[in-house]
Amino acid sequence: MTSDNSIFIGPKPFMNYVTAVVMQFTMKNADEIVIKARGKFISRAVDVAEVATKRFLEGQAGVKGIVTGSEEFQNKEGKLVRVSAIEITLGRK
Repeated sequence: MTSDNSIFIGPKPFMNYVTAVVMQFTMKNADEIVIKARGKFISRAVDVAEVATKRFLEGQAGVKGIVTGSEEFQNKEGKLVRVSAIEITLGRK
């Protein structure tokens, strides 16, 4: 899968991400899309997946898989920090 089909969830308005998911399926005709998020944005990623599949792509796409884990990186102070991560794969039905 190419990285073009990945959507990284962050601080932008919620509907921007829902629109991005719908556009990937409709305009780019993608078979699969991966929604990725870390830390406090995990709940937003789940909401984006649910709204996109249940409201805008009802009957056209659904959740194919969910992968959870954690990532480790250095913060600004140089301390190693572990943060939770999620990848939600949406696919055509």
